[in-house]
Amino acid sequence: MVNWDILSAIIFCAVLFFLFKKYRNKFEVQGKIFVMYKTKWGLNFMDWSAKKFPKTLNALSYVSVTVGFLGMLAVLILLIKGAISLIQIPSAQPMLAPVLPWIKIPGLPTLSFWHWIISILIVAVIHETCHGIYARLHNIKIKSSGFAFMGPILAAFVEPEEKQLNKSPKFNQLSMLSAGPFSNIVFGIIVILLGSLVLSPVMGSMLHTEGVQIISISPDHPINESALKTGDNIKAINDMEVKNVEDFIAIMSVLPPGEIIKLTTSNDTIYTPISRNPKNISQAMLGVSVTHSNVDIKESVKEKYGSFLPSAIVWISELVFWLYAISLGIGFFNLLPLGPFDGGKMFFVGAQYFTKDKKKAMKAFGYMTAFCILLLLLNILPYILQFLRFMAGPFL
Repeated sequence: MVNWDILSAIIFCAVLFFLFKKYRNKFEVQGKIFVMYKTKWGLNFMDWSAKKFPKTLNALSYVSVTVGFLGMLAVLILLIKGAISLIQIPSAQPMLAPVLPWIKIPGLPTLSFWHWIISILIVAVIHETCHGIYARLHNIKIKSSGFAFMGPILAAFVEPEEKQLNKSPKFNQLSMLSAGPFSNIVFGIIVILLGSLVLSPVMGSMLHTEGVQIISISPDHPINESALKTGDNIKAINDMEVKNVEDFIAIMSVLPPGEIIKLTTSNDTIYTPISRNPKNISQAMLGVSVTHSNVDIKESVKEKYGSFLPSAIVWISELVFWLYAISLGIGFFNLLPLGPFDGGKMFFVGAQYFTKDKKKAMKAFGYMTAFCILLLLLNILPYILQFLRFMAGPFL
């Protein structure tokens, strides 16, 4: 069977390579793998926005800088907790997941190639445009804007005048740096709110759900000592059939805390005690997070509207979800105090403010970058192995 996602990726890369060869003089190559197409697109809009809403943008800059540093701290804490959890329990669910096609993240829909490309492009354009608007707000010249790619990975960029940027007040630098991640976080929240109000009711009436799949296991509950794994499907509890998440919730709600239950999964039969729900000690808690294992369009919907329209609505709904997930993910991930990331640059500017010494700030920045790289490697190692297994699959 043809894998349309892989075929789409191959065609997309071929088109990019053709355009690169045909218009070679318009592209700039950095480091032999990063290709930039510089234009003046969007510069007039950035100028107009900065001049039209200066008071609003200045007020928002205080919010974006605050959110930037709080987000930086939150991401660090999350990665540290994730690394500790994976060291103590190798089978634990990583706190961080690379959002790439073909990598299956428990509990989330499969990310298709086109959902990925479209989402990345929209999120990158919003991110870089907001950097540019704040640069112009502080009278920093933008030399160019444009698109970039590294293989099939698309990106957008704005190129400010570095000397002007470095000479501007530190708060102005911070407001420009934090504008990109902040805009992604705000956009992600707006997208999910609109999706919940508009698409969720439609999807709820269109889809049929069944099966219960485990997407995470709490390390603080007895179930963690069993042979249960993420990805297992729960078939029955105490020989009572579990057809969907609603059945699972209903059965768990009547079981007494401390009871040893018989849990039948797609792979095994497990006997495990259930603990108390800390929010309600009279209720039992298994210590797992679950989702539906199968989601299909209802036959009655297909009979009434055909297959194309419902499938298109599902596709758009998944795009909305991935726009939300990727926008928030890129927004917070960019706040990591690491190397060339916005968070890394913010950390360096903040370190200079407190140390009053550029060399000391650079030293602190180097230590923090090394620490972040270690945290990233620990957190994404399970997914790197998963991706390598997927790519090697056709050859094994």
